[in-house]
Amino acid sequence: MSHEPTDVEPKTSRAYRLDPLHDLAGLSLTSRPQPTPGPGQILVRVRAASLNRRDLMLMDGSYPLPATPGVVPLSDGVGEVVEVGPGATRAAVGDRVTATYFQRWIAGPQRLAHVREQYGANHDGWLAEYVLLEDESVVRVPEYLTDAEAACLTCAGAVAWAAVTTPVPPTPAETVLTIGTGPVALFAVQFAKLHGARVVSITSSPDKAKRLLALGADEVIDRCQTPDWETAVRDLTDGAGAEHVIDAVGTQTLPRSVAAAAFNARITLIGAFPATEPTPDPFRGTYVSIRRIAVGSRTDFETMNAAVAAHRLRPVIDRAFPFAQAADAYRYYRDGNPFGKVVIEV
Repeated sequence: MSHEPTDVEPKTSRAYRLDPLHDLAGLSLTSRPQPTPGPGQILVRVRAASLNRRDLMLMDGSYPLPATPGVVPLSDGVGEVVEVGPGATRAAVGDRVTATYFQRWIAGPQRLAHVREQYGANHDGWLAEYVLLEDESVVRVPEYLTDAEAACLTCAGAVAWAAVTTPVPPTPAETVLTIGTGPVALFAVQFAKLHGARVVSITSSPDKAKRLLALGADEVIDRCQTPDWETAVRDLTDGAGAEHVIDAVGTQTLPRSVAAAAFNARITLIGAFPATEPTPDPFRGTYVSIRRIAVGSRTDFETMNAAVAAHRLRPVIDRAFPFAQAADAYRYYRDGNPFGKVVIEV
């Protein structure tokens, strides 16, 4: 008996698409053909992804790089390699991997060309069952981390590492001041303590203060109880101020960050911020070095992972949501005042 050849049904998979400027209504779950890796690409089955502040900004249109309509969102995720395209060499089938935030920033100074290519903004990201990665962006994750934990490293972890350790890491004789209790600030506390520095943290509630102390902060100042927290920082440092300031809030806290900084301190502002009114004379006669950084290179990421693995650090996770409840995860991240990362498990 002979059989006529039959057409093979193409494989499909689910992915969320983002239509920016429509709030959560612009996030939709769709079915699409399963991606196929081309030259220099790998296909990953996603296990978990996580949210960052930039994902809310991409949704409301305030991020400097506009989201491409219909893009699969999220820059952070982890998964298992299921197929490797021709010429791809950085991972093999079965490897558990993540990817860099910027597709092609390998090492050295960041250039404008690096900024223009981002997963979850103008290249499909991790909020899908499968993601297609450029080989040069692939990064292995520490084996001991859970999938949820490994999905938290790309943005908040890498930028906190760069903020704390570059151009030089803090010493045990120095004080690191962290502003805020978002994921970047929490990673910064962990990384500063890893280097033996004294850590002073600014937060907004007694509960968060307790959790920061448990994470490793040496002193915590509740800004609601002590609005002039810059003065309290100077009191804790015998009037000298902090040698390193990691400001993960934004330009609205910059004047107080400057006032809390030591002579010739380094102040690092994290990430992209919506446009705000300029602040009057934030320097107040103080000599400080202020820089603004955005995540980090692949080399920064891999160096951080080696340190994380050596010290068996674990990212702080507030809550995990199932894939079908991605909109609820966005809503909770925006409105729920989380302490740590919000994860979506696929």
